[in-house]
Amino acid sequence: MNRPSFKEFKKEALSRPAVKAEYDFLAPAYVLRKKLIGIRIAAGFTQEQMARALKTQKSNISRLENVDSKVSPTLSTIERYARAAGYRLEIDFVPETPQK
Repeated sequence: MNRPSFKEFKKEALSRPAVKAEYDFLAPAYVLRKKLIGIRIAAGFTQEQMARALKTQKSNISRLENVDSKVSPTLSTIERYARAAGYRLEIDFVPETPQK
């Protein structure tokens, strides 16, 4: 029997309400980490170079970019990271339910 592809597995898993709810709950953390990595790479920085720019250790940058980290970054840390990569931070709020 063939193993399902990741895409097939994800589709099947997300068809279950509890899994979908947890996925949606965790999505912002994954999006944030992916964007942090993306702007660092776009700036041409390694984790070590970003750490030097922020006057911290490479392990702190690794932890900041790791979605499995138990520590949530502060807003000021995210802002400093963005500025070091040549970006500015924008925050938006989206209603949970469509507005009438």
